[in-house]
Amino acid sequence: MKRLTSAELRAAYLKFFKENGHAILESASLIPENDPTVLFTTAGMHPLVPYLMGEKHPLGSRLADVQKCVRTGDIDEVGDATHCTFFEMLGNWSLGDYFKKESIRYSYEFLTKVLGIPKEKLAVSVFQGDSDCPRDDESADYWAKEGMARDRIYFLPKKNNWWGPAGLTGPCGPDTEIFIDTEKPKCSDDCSPACDCGKFIEIWNNVFMQYNKTAEGKFEPLKNKNVDTGMGLERTVCILNGYKSVYETDLFSGAIGLIEKASGKVYGADTETTKAMRVIADHTRTAAFILGDSKGVTPSNVDQGYVLRRLIRRAIRYARQLDTGASILSEVAALYTEQYASAYPELKRNKEKILSELGKESEKFERTLSSGLKEFEKVAVAALAVGRIDGESAFRLYDTFGFPIEITEELGRDKGLSVDREGFDAAFAIHQQKSQAGAEQKFKGGLHDHSEETTKLHTATHLLQAALRKILGTEVFQRGSNITAERLRFDFSFHRPLTAEEVAEAERLVNEAISQHIDIVLEEMTVDEAKESGALGIFESKYGEVVKVYTVGNFSKEICGGPHAKNTGELGVFKIEKEQSSSSGVRRIRGVLS
Repeated sequence: MKRLTSAELRAAYLKFFKENGHAILESASLIPENDPTVLFTTAGMHPLVPYLMGEKHPLGSRLADVQKCVRTGDIDEVGDATHCTFFEMLGNWSLGDYFKKESIRYSYEFLTKVLGIPKEKLAVSVFQGDSDCPRDDESADYWAKEGMARDRIYFLPKKNNWWGPAGLTGPCGPDTEIFIDTEKPKCSDDCSPACDCGKFIEIWNNVFMQYNKTAEGKFEPLKNKNVDTGMGLERTVCILNGYKSVYETDLFSGAIGLIEKASGKVYGADTETTKAMRVIADHTRTAAFILGDSKGVTPSNVDQGYVLRRLIRRAIRYARQLDTGASILSEVAALYTEQYASAYPELKRNKEKILSELGKESEKFERTLSSGLKEFEKVAVAALAVGRIDGESAFRLYDTFGFPIEITEELGRDKGLSVDREGFDAAFAIHQQKSQAGAEQKFKGGLHDHSEETTKLHTATHLLQAALRKILGTEVFQRGSNITAERLRFDFSFHRPLTAEEVAEAERLVNEAISQHIDIVLEEMTVDEAKESGALGIFESKYGEVVKVYTVGNFSKEICGGPHAKNTGELGVFKIEKEQSSSSGVRRIRGVLS
C-alpha cells in the first residue's frame, strides 16, 4: 500500500475520476439548503439530492468531489480511536449513466492500482436478497471478473447491504461495501464483514439506486439508475499508513503537537490525556469548519448554533482537564486555517471570525461554569447526609451546567462524597434515547421531499429574500433555509429585529410578486456570467463551473439547484408567522403559503 498524506489522497482521487470522465465539484456548504431532515451536510450525496431525483446537473452525469461533512450523533464517543465529528467524504456519482459494472471497476482499479492495496487484503459484501428484492449476483459477478476471489465476496442482509429510502418512500437499492482485511484471525467460522471483531474495516461504499419504494411498500425498478459512492478520507489515510487511530494521521498531528506543548503532557501517555487531546483536536476542527463555512453559523441555543456551542464547550472542558486554558482552542483553530488553506480557502478567509467567536464563547462558558459551581455546592450540602451525590443530580449538573461527570466526582472527593455513577449513566442513557428518537422523528420527513408544497415554498424563499433586500438593503443575505411541506424557515443576515411595519411590507411585496403571475426562467451559465448578471449566490466555485440561475422577472435572480414552481401564480397567499433571532447577526422568518 502507498503511504499517502491527506492532501495526496485528495489529489489522487480527484485525478483518477477526472481521467475517467467525471466533472469535479467543489465541496458544498456544511449548512444544507432546504433540507429539513438534517442540521449539517452529513454525506456527499446531500447537495446532489435534486439531481439524484432526476434533475439535470449542469456539469453532466458523471461527478466526483471531496465533501465537507459533519455528523454529531456520536459526540460523546469522540475521544476513542475512530470517531470524528467533522470528516471529508470522497465521492463519485453516476446520474443515469454507468451502473454496477463500471462503478465496481473504478473502485477496484483505484484501490489496487492507484493506492496499491493488494487484492488479497480486500473483501467485499453484497446484498443477499429477501422477499422484497432479489440477491445481487450481478455485483458479485462483476467483483469476481475484476479479480476478487469468490470466498472474499460475502452476501449479507438488508441491514448491512442496502441503502434507503431516506424517508418513507423514494429511491433505494442494494450497495456493495469494500473492506480492508486486517489479517486478524477470524472470530468464528461465520466471521464476515458484518462482524465487529475488528478483522474487517470498511473503506468504501457503493450504493446502487435501482428501486423506488412506494407508499404501499413495493420496490419498483427505477427508469434512471444512479450510483452514489462514499469513502472517508480520514479512515483511508489511517489505513494506508498503518496507523491504529485517525488521530495519528497528518490531519491531527500538528494540532496534537500544539496541545502537548501547551499542556506539558504527552499524547498516548495515558488514557485520560489521550482522550482529552483527541476531543480538543476534533471538536476545534469541527467548530472552525462550521464557523468558517460560507454559510457559517455562530454559537446559539438552537439548531446548528446549539451543536456548535456544545462542541466548543466540550473542548473547553477537556482543555481545563489538561490545564491548557481555553486559549488552546484558538491556537489549534488558527493552525487548521493554515493547514486546510489550499483545500478549503474559506477557513483562511474567515480566520478572524473563527477566532473571535471561539473567544466569545469561551468567556460565556467561564461564566456558566461559575454558576455550575454554585449549584454544585447546593447539591453537595444535600448529599452530605448520605455521603453520596445521586445520579440524577450529577446528570443535571452535566446537562444544565455543562459539568462533566469527572469534575463532579473530583469536587465530590474533596468533600468526602462519592457519586452514583450508575445512576448518572442511567440518566444519560435516557437522555440519549430521547435525542435519538427525536432525530429519527425528524428524519422521517424524508430527505427527498420534493413535493408540490415544498417546491412552492422553496420558490417563496427567493421572493422573500428579494423583498427583504428591497426593504432592509444589501446587508440581507440568506444564511440558511429549512423547508417542510407545511412551512418555510428562512435565516438571513441582519443586525436587529424587524419592525412590525417591515414584516408587513415584506409580506406585501412577496404577495405582489405572486399576484403578477410571473414566469420563472431557468438559465445555465458560468459562475462569472452569473456574477455579471447580478444573480445572488455564494460564489465559492471555481471559474468556468456551470450553475443554474432562476430569474423571477425584475424581482429576483438567484443561483440555486431547485426545485421551483414554473410561475409565481402557483404559490397562493404568503404569510409571515414569526420573525425572531437565530444567532448573533442572523434573523429568522417562518412563513407559510395558503
